[in-house]
Amino acid sequence: MGYGSYKAKDWDKLRNSRGINSSSSVNDIFKNKEVDPKYNPRNINVRESRDSADSPESTPIIIGFDDTGSMGYLAQEIAQNSLNKTVTEIYDKNPVTNPHVMCAAYGNAGDVGPLQVTQFEADIKIVEQLLDLWIPLRGMGDSGDPLLWYFAAKHTSIDSWEKRGKKGFLFTIGDDTIKRSIFNDKIYDIFGDSINKLYMEPEEFLEMAQEKYHVFHIITKPLRADVLEKWLDLLPDSTAIVDEANVKNLYMVIISIMQLVNGQDRKEILNQWPANAQKGIEDALKFINV
Repeated sequence: MGYGSYKAKDWDKLRNSRGINSSSSVNDIFKNKEVDPKYNPRNINVRESRDSADSPESTPIIIGFDDTGSMGYLAQEIAQNSLNKTVTEIYDKNPVTNPHVMCAAYGNAGDVGPLQVTQFEADIKIVEQLLDLWIPLRGMGDSGDPLLWYFAAKHTSIDSWEKRGKKGFLFTIGDDTIKRSIFNDKIYDIFGDSINKLYMEPEEFLEMAQEKYHVFHIITKPLRADVLEKWLDLLPDSTAIVDEANVKNLYMVIISIMQLVNGQDRKEILNQWPANAQKGIEDALKFINV
């Protein structure tokens, strides 16, 4: 998938048609009360990002976020502002070529609807499909990031890697530490896949995803003091921090990370943003070393 191109005016039309404004709550924005089967990974063999006449050098970008109870403000920000701004800024600043964006919402492996994934899209369907996701705002335990890593590794097919040897981008966003292992019965329940071992550790999921994606995690409002420490153990050069007060700048952090990966000067990157945001972006990127 990934045809057409994204236009900000289409977002304005969609937002108006859905009655989304600055005062809309999470429940106002995300109206589904259960997982739509077409976004359930159990029903998905593969998500594809393909080159086309519109996207001759496609770049797959996966943006996944924790949808458990503490993260309602994040889902709200992504839907109201950050996703639209991320895509429009990609076209404006060109950190990558021909973006194809997939959105994902994840909870914990034992939740109902632990992972939902949209298609890779290049036009307003990016946001349309995001708004179709179910945001349960419940769940207990550690983050489900490895579920998305597994899906990216095993259930996506991307021309950027397969044709050109160029990795895509995978961002997870959340406030908790990570589950230490996921057992094979959960992998079967969620994906329909059988593995030849009792369980897999997060490092294994991560290594699989890193074969064809640059993988980053963005921490927002950490639940406990050890959250950053544990993420730095797992992703020492690929962990960013965005304070809840600065979550409106999330799109700037995502764009800046892609620019760093592609070799742009850090000072140059910071200077492109409004002066009142630069210190927050600098702090967010202090552990990013690519």
